[in-house]
Amino acid sequence: MKIGELAALSGLSAHTIRYYERIGLIPYAVRDDTGQRAYDRSVLDWIGFLGRLKTTGMPIQGMLRYAQLRAAGPATEGERGELLAAHRDAVRAQVAELQACLLVLDKKIEGYSHAMQRNENAQHDESIRRRPAGKPPRKRPAHAHGD
Repeated sequence: MKIGELAALSGLSAHTIRYYERIGLIPYAVRDDTGQRAYDRSVLDWIGFLGRLKTTGMPIQGMLRYAQLRAAGPATEGERGELLAAHRDAVRAQVAELQACLLVLDKKIEGYSHAMQRNENAQHDESIRRRPAGKPPRKRPAHAHGD
């Protein structure tokens, strides 16, 4: 597939794809008869995986290290596993921190919800106090509906 199609399918720009290729994050594409890059569809899975590493906060140097190990072949599987396990541990710690932050946000939101309810109740109580003593609330006149 040409770089434009790869860009459309992967969500990356052609510029980013060329950059990733230049720094060694994705393998160099073979060139067709016209000299244009021709990518194998399997690069989509690789780009998808790189996207997940990026989303989970792996620095580009870590992604490059993983790409180098991957390119070196099966002998590096143990080291690749260790690299991913260390990253997974960092992601889990980040998720735990985010969950703790969510709990704080939930409590704050709950507090504001209760405060809003208290304000509504206080306004209602104030409107009742402002009515003249012994007078019931004024009723609105009924509208004729032409029945």
